[in-house]
Amino acid sequence: MSQHTRQGTTPQTIPPGGAPAPERTGAPDGRRLGLTLGMLVLPMYVALGAPSVALPAIGRALAVPFGATAWILAAWSLTSALAMPVAGRLLARWSPFQVLVAGVAALAAGSVLAGAGPTLSVVIVGRLIGGAGAGATVIAVFAAATALPGRQRIRALGIIAAASATASGCGTLLGGAVTAWLGWRAVLAIPALALPLLLAALPRRRALTRSGSGSGSGSGERNGSTGRLDIVGAAVLSVLAGSLITLLQAHSVGLPATVTLVVAAAGALAAVGLWWRVRSTPDGFVPRRVIASRGFLAAGLIGGTVFAGYYGVLFRAPSLIEQATGGGPLEAGVLLVPAAACSVLAGRLVGTLTDRFTGWQVSAGLAALTVVGVLVVALFTGPIPIVAGTALTVCGFAGAQAVLVGLAPDLVAADDRDTAQSLLNFMNALGGGIGPAAVAGLSGIVPVPVALAALAALPLAGLVLSLTRRPTAGRRPEPDAMRGSPR
Repeated sequence: MSQHTRQGTTPQTIPPGGAPAPERTGAPDGRRLGLTLGMLVLPMYVALGAPSVALPAIGRALAVPFGATAWILAAWSLTSALAMPVAGRLLARWSPFQVLVAGVAALAAGSVLAGAGPTLSVVIVGRLIGGAGAGATVIAVFAAATALPGRQRIRALGIIAAASATASGCGTLLGGAVTAWLGWRAVLAIPALALPLLLAALPRRRALTRSGSGSGSGSGERNGSTGRLDIVGAAVLSVLAGSLITLLQAHSVGLPATVTLVVAAAGALAAVGLWWRVRSTPDGFVPRRVIASRGFLAAGLIGGTVFAGYYGVLFRAPSLIEQATGGGPLEAGVLLVPAAACSVLAGRLVGTLTDRFTGWQVSAGLAALTVVGVLVVALFTGPIPIVAGTALTVCGFAGAQAVLVGLAPDLVAADDRDTAQSLLNFMNALGGGIGPAAVAGLSGIVPVPVALAALAALPLAGLVLSLTRRPTAGRRPEPDAMRGSPR
C-alpha cells in the first residue's frame, strides 16, 4: 500500500480538541447513507427489545424459571459480540455489502429456528445463530459509516444510533403487541424481516462496496492482516466471553457447583491463553498494536459498561412495569414507548455535542446519564419512574454508540480501522450480554432493586474511566508510524 493511498483514505471525526476535521469534497451524503444503514439495523435491535417483554410468557410456556430466560437476551449479545471481530477480519477481503448479506442470512435463519424451538435449549441455539448474524451485520453497517469523512460520519452514525436505540426500545411495544396477538414465537422470529429490508439496500450497494474498498489499499487488503484467521485467538476469546456470562447466571439457572467450577477454570485458562496469544501473535485475532493504542481499551470499557447498564434495565423494566400496573406485555410495551423516543433526541444531539466537547467528555456525560437511569429504576417503584430511568439509559446507549464508534478510527492507524471498530463493538456488545446476566444472577440472591443498584456500578466505572484515563491530546498515529505507538 502506498503512502498516498493511506493518507488519502484516512477519516477524521473527533480530534482531541473536539472539532470535526475538514471534509473531503465530493464525499457521500452521510444523512442518506445513514438512513439506509439505520433501516438495516432495525430488525436486530428489535430482537433485543421485543423478547424482553415476552420473557415472562416464554418462561411460563417452556416451564423454566424467569431467571433462565435471561439467556435469550444474553445468548444473542454473546454471539453478536464474538462475530464482530470475525466480521472485521472478513472486511480485509470482502466488501461491507458481502458481509452484510452473509450476516442477514444467518440472522434470519437463527431467528426462524428460535421462533420454532420446542425447548429453551433450541430457542437459545437459534438466538446464538441469529446473534452471530446480527454481529456481522452491525460491523458491515459501521464499516460503511465510519468510512465517511468528518461531519458526514458523525451524521450517519447519529442516525444509525437513533435507529438502533429506537428499535430496541420500541421493540418492547412491538413485542408486547405481537405476544398478545400472535404469541411469543412470532416475537422471536421478527428479525427474519431483515431479509426483505436487505432489498432496500440494493440501490446503495455501490456506496457500500466503495466505502469498504476505499478504506484500505487499492488491492483491497486492509487492517494489516491478509493471512488466515487466527482460530486459536478467536477460540480463547470466545471461551472467555462465554464463561463470564455463564458464571454470572450460574445461580439463576441452577448450574451445579461442579459445572460452575469447570466453567470458571475454562474462563481462567482462556484469559491466560488470550494474554499469551496477544503477546506471541502481533497480527492475531486481537492485534496487540490495536489494543495497545492509547485510549482504545478505555473507549471499549466505557462503551461496554454503558451497554451493560442499558440492557440490564431493558431486561427487567417490562416485568417491573407489569408488576406495578397489573397489566400484560402490551401495556408494558406501550408505556416504554416514550423512553424509546428519547433515542431520536440523543442521536440528533450527539453531533452538536461533539462540536463543542471532546468525544471523551461526551462519553462521560452519557455514562453519568446511564448511572442515574439505572438507580432510578432500582430505587423507585411505579411505572413513571421506571420509564424515566429507562429513558436515561436509552440516551446513554444511543449516544455512546455513536460517539465511541466514531472515535475508534482516530485511535489507531488507518489500516487497523476496521479491526479496531469490530473489537470496540465486541466490547460494547459483550457489555450488553453482561448486563442482563448480572441482573438475572444477582436477582436469585438478593432482591431485584438491590441487583439493579449493583448494576449501576458498571456505568459508574465507565464514568470514572472516561474522566481519569482518557488519552492526552496529541496526534493520531500516522500510517507510516510504528503501529501501536501512543498518541
